[in-house]
This record gives sequence, structure tokens and C-alpha cells, in this order.
Amino acid sequence: MASRSRAVPYVVPFAVFLALIGLSHLWPLPALTDEILRLAVMAAVLFWVARPACNFQVRQWGGSLLAGALIFGLWIAPDLLFPGYRHSFLFNNAVVGTAQSSLSEAARHDAPVLFLRSLRAVIVVPIVEELFWRGWLMRWTISNDFEQVPLGAYSALSFWAVALLFASEHGPYWDVGLVAGIVFNLWMIRTKSLGDLILAHAVANACLSGYVIAAGKWEYWL
Repeated sequence: MASRSRAVPYVVPFAVFLALIGLSHLWPLPALTDEILRLAVMAAVLFWVARPACNFQVRQWGGSLLAGALIFGLWIAPDLLFPGYRHSFLFNNAVVGTAQSSLSEAARHDAPVLFLRSLRAVIVVPIVEELFWRGWLMRWTISNDFEQVPLGAYSALSFWAVALLFASEHGPYWDVGLVAGIVFNLWMIRTKSLGDLILAHAVANACLSGYVIAAGKWEYWL
């Protein structure tokens, strides 16, 4: 029971994040209202629930910035190199879904919506996902008493379970999600720092958000 309570700051924000995604599909709201609601709820959850687990200290600034840029490059590379690649059965089926944006045509031209969506991708998502995947799950799969397991500890099961589950979270982008998960896991093993992973994740998402808006590649924002 004590171990479960200690997991709350790592797990609950991710659970709330997923719940908000589900609710947005069940009860669609205007894009701006939806973005404001999601940011407000997640800000409250991160402040009141996740704060004890958050550590934003960065040990390797240069490496983390490069890791984020590398993941961004790997994320868009298949679609740039092989046009139509994402339309094959492997990435377009009933299991993984389809690479199409949840943003309406009007929302794509709404500056406040794009700003808030980018803000969520760059600030909220990296914190929520790194707390869950590499702050908690990567350690919990080694021992239920996860706090006794150092950040960045390696076992084959924890490494590949997290990489595969991280990939599955990204639906039709599961292939690049898997590659990103491997790189993030390796960087956690190298730095043993949650702050470095949050920074690398934020850089990758910032680059992708800029690319989505500048190039009109809205399908990357599922």
C-alpha cells in the first residue's frame, strides 16, 4: 500500500492526461475551450499531485538538447524519405488508428489554439510522460519498491517493456515512437536524470510543434 501511494505523483498525472483525451472524444468542445481546460486541469494536477516527484535539474544540457533534436529528426524522417509511407496497412488500421489530426480546419488557423496546443506539447507532455515512463515504470518493472531502484537502472525487461508501451501510446506513429522510446531510455540510463529526459522530450516536441505549424503537417498532432 505504501508503495502504491508513493507511485501517485508519477502515475496519476498520466492517468488524468489520458482521461482528458478520452473525454475530448466523448464530449467534443470548441478547440480553444478544450485547450484551456486541458492546460488548467493538468497544471493543477502537476502542482498539487506531481510536485514531490518533479526534479528539473539538468546534468547534461548539450547532450539533452541534441537528444531532443535527434528524436525530432528520426520522427519525421520516414515520411520525408518515403512519401506515402504512413498510409500503409502497418500504420493505418483498426488497431493503431490513422495519422490524421484532431484539429479542425478552423483551429489550424487560430493562433491562440496553436499557441496553447504547442505549450501543452512542450511543457505538460514531457513532464507527464517522463514521470510515468522513465520516472516510475522503468523502475517499477525492476522492483515493486521502485523508489529503491535508482533512476536509469537497467534491466532488459524494463528497457524493452517501456520502449514497446511508449511506442503503442503513439498509435500510427508506433514505429518512430519505438525508436524515440529506445533513445529516451538510453539517455535515462546515461544521465540518470529526470530533468535531462524532460528537457530532451521538450526539445523534441518543440521542434515537432514548430514543424507542424510551419509545414502544415497537422497529422503529427493526433
